[in-house]
Amino acid sequence: MNPLERITERVGRLGHPDDPDTPTPLLSIEEFFEGNDEVGSIGCNIFPTPTPQDFYEVFRRIASRTDMADIRVQITAFDAPEWPFTDTVYVMTTAPAEEVMNWFPESMRPDETWRGFLDQVYEPYDVPAGVQPIACWWD
Repeated sequence: MNPLERITERVGRLGHPDDPDTPTPLLSIEEFFEGNDEVGSIGCNIFPTPTPQDFYEVFRRIASRTDMADIRVQITAFDAPEWPFTDTVYVMTTAPAEEVMNWFPESMRPDETWRGFLDQVYEPYDVPAGVQPIACWWD
């Protein structure tokens, strides 16, 4: 199975992510970034647009922090045939949202960070004990 087939199968497990009745997929960083070479699948309004591998490197560094438990990539849309798109990534941490924003290089910083998931239906996911989801959103 090639990377596009793999990510298409993973994202579509509960239905098509562009269907409002489908729970929003929450992928691990490995699921979203391994095999992803679609510039603009994340951070599309940053100029110059970082590559997915640039983001993956930053998220792997964040994941290695002692105040981190997990990272989940929200699939926002899959209307382009090349790769699903995200504008929001959740980091499961004990750190406050303001601090999380500073974990990113200035050129890749989210436009906003906040505590908690958006008010929508997500696929089943248990937040690890002792941490909170901090949303990192790129406009």
